[in-house]
Amino acid sequence: MLGDPLFVPSQRGMTPTPLSLQLQIPLRAALARLHEVVTTARAFDPAQDDFTVRIAASDYVQSALLLDFIVALRLQAPGLKVALRTIDPKRLALQLEQGEVDFAVLTPENISETLRSRPLFEERYRFVARRGHPVLRRKLDVCRYGELDHVMISPAGGGFSTPVDELLAAQGIERRVAVSASTFQAAMDLVERSDLVALIPSRLLPLRTRLASKEPPIAVPGFAIHLAWHDRTHHDAAQRWVRERLATFAAGAHVTAPGVAVSPAARKSVP
Repeated sequence: MLGDPLFVPSQRGMTPTPLSLQLQIPLRAALARLHEVVTTARAFDPAQDDFTVRIAASDYVQSALLLDFIVALRLQAPGLKVALRTIDPKRLALQLEQGEVDFAVLTPENISETLRSRPLFEERYRFVARRGHPVLRRKLDVCRYGELDHVMISPAGGGFSTPVDELLAAQGIERRVAVSASTFQAAMDLVERSDLVALIPSRLLPLRTRLASKEPPIAVPGFAIHLAWHDRTHHDAAQRWVRERLATFAAGAHVTAPGVAVSPAARKSVP
């Protein structure tokens, strides 16, 4: 019918031809629209239906929110399958449009104007050190803070400066950055086993019992986390059900680590 083979034999079975690869994107989009028509035409039952959700998020969002959310969600939807993907802000809008991703959880500045979105929670940073660290025995002022050996997070890798350093420079202080880590998990692992210190988002701390935290000696700006999705899945019953559950879960997820309080924005109900 197409005048060209879609697959050819290979040592490992069958290999798709260029035409087959070219057809994947429009066919995936067409099947997604057909799925939307079918699911909206009948009642969606999360307790009975089998369905898949593809979520793009950073390692921080996955650890701070999505892992617990998935565990809780599967109690209500045993037929649910979840694909977690590392977020790629530059390709996200296209991935959502083409069906590679169903929704993303990220900071609002990385959300395209072509996407729908809603706020989930506000995050803030805590100063962390290993339990028993000498710095915890007395009040931490900004001068002492700058003298400590720090781990900072550089997602792209290799950076040794953040907006925190600009805040300190305005006060004539330069902090000693000893390690540039690519993830918060790696930074916390380093802090737990050394005298290094770091600034870590509060929602990552409850399960880190070997870490102690306190308010930073300077006003460190926090960040917002939003949920983003494409019109393609806006009316899909299963997708809508998962998005609503995620918004409710994010608003009610309390931080329980000693000395870490939940911000008012995180407690508010999502409209």
